[in-house]
Amino acid sequence: MKKIYITQPLIPDENRYNTYLSDIFKSRFLSNNGQYLQILEQELKKLLDVKNNAIFCNGTTALMIALKSLDLKGSVITSPFTFPATPNAIEWNNLTPIFCDVDYETMNILPKEAEKHINKDVSAILPVHVFGTPCDVYGFKDLSDSYNLKLVYDAAHAFNVKINGTGIGTFGDISMFSFHPTKLFHTGEGGMLTYNNKNLDIPIKQLRNFGIKDDQAGSIMPGINGKMNEIQAALGLCILNEIKNEIKKRKKIYNLYKKYLFEIKKIKLLNVEKNIQLSYQYFPIRTKKRNKIYNLLIKNNIYARKYFFPLCSDFKHFENIKSNVPNAKKISEEILCLPFYGNMESEDVERICEIIKKGEK
Repeated sequence: MKKIYITQPLIPDENRYNTYLSDIFKSRFLSNNGQYLQILEQELKKLLDVKNNAIFCNGTTALMIALKSLDLKGSVITSPFTFPATPNAIEWNNLTPIFCDVDYETMNILPKEAEKHINKDVSAILPVHVFGTPCDVYGFKDLSDSYNLKLVYDAAHAFNVKINGTGIGTFGDISMFSFHPTKLFHTGEGGMLTYNNKNLDIPIKQLRNFGIKDDQAGSIMPGINGKMNEIQAALGLCILNEIKNEIKKRKKIYNLYKKYLFEIKKIKLLNVEKNIQLSYQYFPIRTKKRNKIYNLLIKNNIYARKYFFPLCSDFKHFENIKSNVPNAKKISEEILCLPFYGNMESEDVERICEIIKKGEK
């Protein structure tokens, strides 16, 4: 049996990419805010309909700098049901994560639950758009305004997501996107911050480049090296040309999964509101027999993934942080992301769903 992996990254047209590489090699300009990076930033700004953006070498570094640029102190409320990069970025900024339980249906934290954790030490809220499903962005805006808190979104899963036609990256103070190869759009490794306040542009981009202001002033803040190189940026430009067709193909796979799995009453699918433009980045299901189905799929060379298990609140380095997150705990024991990418064969989707049916018996 052939192996079917959780995802298959987009690969650019070889001739197109080689043309970019040839130009880069001739210029001998490999990094430090090169022309291809600048072009990619502009193209992504238009595609995602955001006011300001900055591209980074990876999403984790981008999120670390997002928090640093806001000069936060004390604690940050976030979700335990997320990739480790989310709370780790908080910890790296000498801040303390406060884990808020998630809504059982959406798997996102809710404003009313986050409010219960607000105290004098809290300086920000860091919600996660889990699997590209938007948080209650309007509710969080009201909450952050009421308590004068900064609002940073982890939008790693939400590339090209829109709410009522508005880009997801326009909400909050800053949003972080991941360009890892597991994502719909990628640059091999990479990430991006989007923000409405133009005044954040200088500190974010200085922090990205060792805190350097200019050749005369030198480093004026404790920045790090978060720059993306030209080879990655060129890859991203090539991948952008493939996105529209990839989304079209993923929609077909998405609908096939829904068709076959809708018949299985014990399988819970992600509920998406009609006003949401999806990212088509993951296809998660929830089932009480998650481990049984996972093992059956593995035996058939099908590599699904238990996103996110264990919970971040269960990590050893956060064991001193008291957390009461029953919904997140329950979800982490039920969730399974199925293989999902444009080049999947319809026969493979059908086979995966047949195995899931057997596992539910």
